[in-house]
Amino acid sequence: VQLQASGGGLVQAGGSRRLSCTVSESILTFDRMGWYRQASGNQRGLVASITRAGRVNYADSVNGRAIISRDNAKDTISLQMSSLKPEDTAVYFCHALLHSNNYWGQGTLVTVSS
Repeated sequence: VQLQASGGGLVQAGGSRRLSCTVSESILTFDRMGWYRQASGNQRGLVASITRAGRVNYADSVNGRAIISRDNAKDTISLQMSSLKPEDTAVYFCHALLHSNNYWGQGTLVTVSS
């Protein structure tokens, strides 16, 4: 299983950014997919997830500012983030869960300047 994340870059505070993750298999294969992030010196934590059934979950820190979506035909999930803050600066990782197996993309860096 390969997950290819893209969309990172430099954005000003208050701006928006859309991250995408393309998967080598049907995204409906997986029990859950989502995005995690890891800021320098911090642990990796959940940003948003979506289950096979379409149930979504957001971290409190991004709730109301992030939307996770998927395109089943393109085997892609996306994360649209708005009203970005400097504390959103992190490497964002695409994640897929199948039973107890975790799959990770390579990460894409989002830097939010103040």
